Amino acid sequence: MRGDRLCRLLLGGSFLVLAGLTGVVRAQGVPALGFTLPVPGTYQLQRIQPVADGPVLDTQGRQRRLKEFTGGRITLLAFVYSSCNDPAGCPYAYLVFNQVRDDLEKDAALKGKVGLVSLSFDPEHDTPERMAAYGGENVGAGHTVRWDFLTTASLGQLLPLLDGFGQDVMVQSDPLTGKPTGLLGHVLKVFLIDGAGMVREIYTTAYLYPQVLVNDVRTLLLETPAPGMQPRTKPKSTSQTGSR
Repeated sequence: MRGDRLCRLLLGGSFLVLAGLTGVVRAQGVPALGFTLPVPGTYQLQRIQPVADGPVLDTQGRQRRLKEFTGGRITLLAFVYSSCNDPAGCPYAYLVFNQVRDDLEKDAALKGKVGLVSLSFDPEHDTPERMAAYGGENVGAGHTVRWDFLTTASLGQLLPLLDGFGQDVMVQSDPLTGKPTGLLGHVLKVFLIDGAGMVREIYTTAYLYPQVLVNDVRTLLLETPAPGMQPRTKPKSTSQTGSR
C-alpha cells in the first residue's frame, strides 16, 4: 500500500513538471503557417512503406498488437517519451495532436475513421501506468477521435518497431562523467498511416503543423486517385526550419 502510494506521488510530481512544460509550449503556440495548403483531395500522398507491427502494452497493461491501433482507420503515430524536456520535441507533438483532434472532432462523420497514437520508446520508465498519467484526460472514451498511449514490455519488443518505422533514438550521456543522463536524443517524427497499413507521410518538426496533418488526413479520406494526379510537393516554410 505504502509503495503504491509512493509510486502515485512520484508519478504525480513528474507530470506536474510535464504539465508545466506543456503549458509553456501551449503558450508559445504553433508557429504560423508560412505557405498556402492545397485543397484536400487535389494531391496524392505516396505509399512510403508498410507499417511495422509488434506487441505493445495499452494503459491497462494489456498486451496487444500495434496493428490493432493502426488498422482499418487513418492513424497519426508519434514516438515519444514522457520525460522529454525539449519544447520542440515530444511536448510539441502533444500540442499538435491536441489541436488536430480538436479540429477533426468538429466533423461528427469522422467518428471511428481517424485515430492518434503516442508510442513510448522508453519502456524502462514509461510503464502503462505512467503512459496513462501522461495521456491524462485524453485517455479513454469521450472523444470521437481516439487517442491511444502505448508502451512496450521491454527494449527487445521496442527495437523491431523502431527499426520498422526508421525512428532513431540515442541515449544521452553526461559529457563529464560519461554516465547516462536519462534523456533520449531523437528526431521528432510523426507518421501518417492509411487504413490499409501503409505509411503515407513522415513529418518532422519543420513541417509539423496541425493544419498540414488535418489536410493530409482529409486527403486520405477522399482518396480515389485520378489519372495524372500529382504527388504533393512540400513548400519551404518561412517560419520554421530544421528538424529535431
